[in-house]
Amino acid sequence: MAGKRTTHRSVSGTKLYAVRDAKGRFKDIQTYKRAQAADMRTKSRAEKGKKKR
Repeated sequence: MAGKRTTHRSVSGTKLYAVRDAKGRFKDIQTYKRAQAADMRTKSRAEKGKKKR
């Protein structure tokens, strides 16, 4: 995950994730569907079997 995401709802009711930069401005806004699909494609460190020190 690129950064901490906050959830919002659009006017039509679609669930959105918003990522903010260090100054608090919106860096990226994604739909839940798009963000979830990207998360599922990415493997975690545990799944990869590599330990980072």
